[in-house]
Amino acid sequence: MEHFYLILVVVLFALAISDLIVGVSNDAVNFLNSAIGSKAAPKWVIFLMASLGVLIGATFSSGMMEVARKGIFHPEMFYFSEIMIIFMAVMITDVILLDMFNTFGMPTSTTVSIVFELLGAAVAVSVVKIKTAGDSVVLELAKYINSEKALAIITGILVSVIIAFTVGAIVQYITRLVFTFNYQRPMKYLGSIFGGLAITAITYFILIKGMKGSTYSGVELESGITIQEWLKINSGLVMLYSFLFWVAFIQLLKWIFNINILKIVVLAGTFALAMAFAGNDLVNFIGVPLAGFNSFKAWVSAGAASPDSFSMGMLAGKVATPTYMLLIAGLVMIVTLIFSKKAKSVIATSVDLSRQNEGAERFGSSFIARFIVRRSTNFNKKLSKYMPAAVTNGIQSRFVPAEISESKGDNAPAFDMLRASVNLVVASILIAMGTSLKLPLSTTYVTFMVAMGTSLSDRAWDRESAVYRISGVFAVIGGWFLTALIAFTISGIVALTISLSGKFMIFVFILIALVMVIRTHVLLKKRTLLSISEEEDSIEEEDAIEEIISKTSKQLVKAIVATNQIVMLSIDSFLKEDRTGLRSAEEASKSFSKKAKKNKDKVYSIVHKLMERSVESSHFYVQMMEHKREMAHAIHFMLNPMIAHIENNHKPFIEEQITEMTNMLTQIDNYYNYVLHTVKEEKFEELDILIDERDKIIETLRKMEKNQIKRIKNKMVSTRNSQLFFKVISELESLLLQTVNLIKSQRDFISQTRQAK
Repeated sequence: MEHFYLILVVVLFALAISDLIVGVSNDAVNFLNSAIGSKAAPKWVIFLMASLGVLIGATFSSGMMEVARKGIFHPEMFYFSEIMIIFMAVMITDVILLDMFNTFGMPTSTTVSIVFELLGAAVAVSVVKIKTAGDSVVLELAKYINSEKALAIITGILVSVIIAFTVGAIVQYITRLVFTFNYQRPMKYLGSIFGGLAITAITYFILIKGMKGSTYSGVELESGITIQEWLKINSGLVMLYSFLFWVAFIQLLKWIFNINILKIVVLAGTFALAMAFAGNDLVNFIGVPLAGFNSFKAWVSAGAASPDSFSMGMLAGKVATPTYMLLIAGLVMIVTLIFSKKAKSVIATSVDLSRQNEGAERFGSSFIARFIVRRSTNFNKKLSKYMPAAVTNGIQSRFVPAEISESKGDNAPAFDMLRASVNLVVASILIAMGTSLKLPLSTTYVTFMVAMGTSLSDRAWDRESAVYRISGVFAVIGGWFLTALIAFTISGIVALTISLSGKFMIFVFILIALVMVIRTHVLLKKRTLLSISEEEDSIEEEDAIEEIISKTSKQLVKAIVATNQIVMLSIDSFLKEDRTGLRSAEEASKSFSKKAKKNKDKVYSIVHKLMERSVESSHFYVQMMEHKREMAHAIHFMLNPMIAHIENNHKPFIEEQITEMTNMLTQIDNYYNYVLHTVKEEKFEELDILIDERDKIIETLRKMEKNQIKRIKNKMVSTRNSQLFFKVISELESLLLQTVNLIKSQRDFISQTRQAK
C-alpha cells in the first residue's frame, strides 16, 4: 500500500510540472501585457526582468501554501486516503481546465480554478463520507468545509475585480490629466519624481508587505529581531530613503545616458509584478502536490497505518516549504514563460482589448455592451450641458491622443508607456497587498481589470470600438465565472467517481487528461500554422512595391483555389446526398468568409500605407477586397439552402438535373483553373478570353434555367426543388461575375502600383 501512495505522490508532482507549464502559459499575460503592449524594450529584456522577478518571487510564496492545506476544508475531518483523492482530483481537473482556456487564448484565473477545484473535490468526498456514515449532508457538511475561509477567499477575489478596475481608472485619469498624451515635456521636470514614487510604492508593498509569511521573514538579524520585524519598525525610514534614492538614481540616468524614465518604471514594474505573481500564484500550481507530499511523509512516519483511518490533522499546523522546491518551480515557470506559444495567444487577447489604436476587433458586439455604451453616451451628453465649457474643453485637451507618425504600422505600440507604468504599479501593489493578507487574489483578474480601467480612462474605448471592447471584457469575465462552475463540477465528479469506483479510476482520469492535453496541443498547432499562412500575405508598411504585388497575388490565388474547391465539394456532395462532404464544404466556406472579412476590415490601415504611393492603387485594392467579400457571400448563399435541403431529408434532384449539374461543374472547374493560371502568370492580356469562357458558362446556366422551367411545366419537379435549383444557378452566376471583376481590379492594381514606382 505504501508503494501505491508513493506512486500517487510522484504522479502529483508530475501533474504539478504540467500544471506549472499550462498555468504560466495562462498567467504570463498578467505581467507581460503592459511591457509588450507598450513595446518598452526588446522582448529579451522584458523576459529577463520577468524571469528574475519570477525566480525571486517564488521564494516569497511559502506562506501562501497554507491555503492549499487548510484554506478550503478542515483537514482533521479527513483520512489520508480521502485527502489523496481530493488532491488527485484537483490536479487532474486543473491541468485539463487551464490547458483548454490557454488553447483558445482566454485569460482565466488559476486562483479561482484551484479554490473551486479544492471546494468541489472536498464537498464530493465529504458527501460520500457523510452518506456512508448515514448522517444528513445538510447538517454535517459544514463540519468538513472551511466555509468561512472559503467565503472570504471567494469574496476577496470578486471584490478585487471591482477594486482593480476602479483604482486603475482613477489613477490613470489623474496621471493623464497631469502628463497628457504628449508627456515628454512634463516628464523632463516631473519624470524622476513620478518614477521615484512608482518604484517606491512597488518597493514598499513588495518588500515590506510581501515579506510577511515568506521564507525570509523569520531570518534573525544581529540585534535578535527578525527581518520582518525590523522592516515593520523602520518602514517609514525605508520608504523615505527609497524615494530619495530612486529619484536621484533615475535623474542621474536621465542626465548621463538620456534614458527614458518610463522605460525604467515599466521594466521595474514588470519585475515587481512577476515577483508578486510568483509569490501569490505559485501555490496554485505546487501547493496541492506539496500538501500531498507532506501528508504522505506524516503517514509513513506514523508507521504507514491503515490509510483509511489515519487522520490528517497535521495539515492544520505550520509546515515549512523547502526553498529548493520553490526555486525549482520558479525555474520551470521561467522556461515556460520564454518558450510557450500558448502564452503569446493569451497575451494577444489582453493587449487587443486595451490598445489605443484602431484595428480588427477580436470580439463582436453584444446587447449589454450596446446598452452600456448608449447609456454612457447619453449621460455624458447631459453632463456636458451642466459643466462650464472652459472646464470641459480644458479636460478634453488633456486627453487628445498624440500623433502616431513615428509608429511603424503593425509594429506600433498598442498603448503608451505612461499607461503601461500605471498598469504595472497599480496591479503589483494590489496583488502584493493580497499576498501580505494571505488572500490568494487572482493576479489575472487584478491585472486584466486594471488594464481595462486604464483603457477606459485613456478613452481607448471610443464610439468606434467601445461595444467590441466591452463585449470582449464581458466574454473574459464570463469565462472566469465559467471557470469556477466548471472547476467545481469536474473536480467534484472526478473525486466522487474515484471514491465510489475505486482508486484505479485515478489512472483512468490521468489518461483522459493526457489525451485532452494532446488534442488541444494539436488544435493549437493547426491554428498556429493557419496564422503563419495568413501572415505570409499580410502587407506591411516597409514592404517594397513588388512585395506588395506578390502578397496581393497570393491573397487572390488562395481565394480562387478556395472558391473552386468549395463549389466542387458542395455541389458534388449535395448531388450524392453526402452530409459529411457538405459539412466540410460549410467549414471551408466559413473559413473563406472569415478571411475575406478580415482582409476587408484591414482595408483602412492598408489603404493608409498605399496612399503614400498611389491613390489609384489604393482604390483598386479596396475594390479587390469588396469583390472577394462578395464571392464569399455568393458561396454562402448557395451552400446554405443545399445543406437545409439535405438536413430536412427533402427529395434529391432528378437524374436530368444531376446530369446538367455535373456537366456544369466540369466547365466551372476548367474555368477556375484557367483563372488561376491567369493570376499566377499575370497574363492579363488574356482577360478577354477569360470573359468569353465566363459568358459560355453563364449561357449554360441560363439554358439550365429554361430546362427547369420546362420541368416545372411538365410537373416533373416540386416547388422546393425549383427554388433550390434557381438559387444555386443565381449564386453561381453572381460568383462568376465577381471573379472577373476581381481579376480586373487585380490587373489595374498592379498596373497603377508599378506606375507609382
